[in-house]
Amino acid sequence: MKVTEQLSDLRARTADDLSQRVRELDDQVFRLRLQKSMGQAEAGNKIRPLRQELARVRTILREKGVRG
Repeated sequence: MKVTEQLSDLRARTADDLSQRVRELDDQVFRLRLQKSMGQAEAGNKIRPLRQELARVRTILREKGVRG
């Protein structure tokens, strides 16, 4: 999915859906960081895209005037 498509999809969601997505992404990033610290190599290359999506979701929430 291209970034512009992802952004339009995120903008179409409600603030509650976006807040839920922030919680899910935070949890996933946390778990991957734990895996990476334990030496599981495949976790390392998955963190960056999740953090980028998390930043995008938080930006959309800020645009909507919701703290997330």
